[in-house]
Amino acid sequence: MLNLSKEGLILFLHNHYGIIIVAVLAIGITSLLWKAWGSSNSTDHEDGIPGRLGLPFIGESLSFFLAAYTTKGAYDFVRKRRKRYGKWFKTRILGKTHVYVPSVEGAKTILANDFVHFNKSYVKSMADATGAMSVFSVPHKIHTRIRRLLSDPFSMSSLSKFVGKFDKMLCERLDKLEKSGKSFKVIDFSLKITFDAILSMLMSVTEDPLLAQIEKDCTDVSNSMLSIPLMIPGMRYYKGMKSMVERDSFAEDEKLSDQEIIDNLITLILAGQTTTASAMMWCVKFLSENKEVLDRLRVRLALASDFIYCPGRKRNTENGKCVGVKVKKGWMVNVDATCIHYDPDVYKDPTQFNPSRFDV
Repeated sequence: MLNLSKEGLILFLHNHYGIIIVAVLAIGITSLLWKAWGSSNSTDHEDGIPGRLGLPFIGESLSFFLAAYTTKGAYDFVRKRRKRYGKWFKTRILGKTHVYVPSVEGAKTILANDFVHFNKSYVKSMADATGAMSVFSVPHKIHTRIRRLLSDPFSMSSLSKFVGKFDKMLCERLDKLEKSGKSFKVIDFSLKITFDAILSMLMSVTEDPLLAQIEKDCTDVSNSMLSIPLMIPGMRYYKGMKSMVERDSFAEDEKLSDQEIIDNLITLILAGQTTTASAMMWCVKFLSENKEVLDRLRVRLALASDFIYCPGRKRNTENGKCVGVKVKKGWMVNVDATCIHYDPDVYKDPTQFNPSRFDV
């Protein structure tokens, strides 16, 4: 056993003062984190929503972003937790508590109260990538004004003028591919033609070199939208922010001065290309496998469909309930459309391709 005199103990403390302080702080911090981890891991909370919040701020952020980097995508994060906790569950991502809403009634409650009890919100990386004045990020009043001003290019009269131009572009490229005799990936083809069409429609850009440069910049920004928001060289977020900084470093006479126009052009390009290209790819696959549906579609081709704006993630602005489930103020509420569309209680044989199930 170590036997130290009073003087020896004082000398020992004096010589190892820094190490002792660090050790005490480390033990204290570890104890606090362990308590926070233990209390937040419990699935039995007063709000009745199971789930694991994890450490303060960090939560399950790493698991979420790691899933986003895999071939299964970010929804694999949701799928695993739904198997563990049930349809309703909560988690913590980048300091925010997220609740996933899996029911039609819940979706109606959230989407029908546009900006009243639930305000739109996005993860930091997505908000940073699209810009401060994007319709993704601005408050309700500014959002309404920008959305109204941006609506004209997407009106039926404007779109009808562009349909012929897009049809010609599509036929020319398909004809070129057919003559080459080479196989190609539908998703790659769809991404390219939708991007070129969007640039032609919004900015009248058709030159290949300029299209390639803009596409590279938009790809960097797009990849950063669902990434860990850390400025570390080589990471997606860093590349996206770097592209935006380089854009803003141009001389005043070489860039647009209106921040709203810049941010929302990026928003429209990013929002339009991936979603449209994915829809085209799945249409080609499923329609080629279901000839009877293709025949019905040809008959109904002349009918126009209405488009409804349905934001997917919102922030609760006050304490309340969503279809009987207690949701606290400030929590992020995610409408889980995938879970709803694959719910056999909502749609019969949900895994079967049957677009008629949406007919009213």
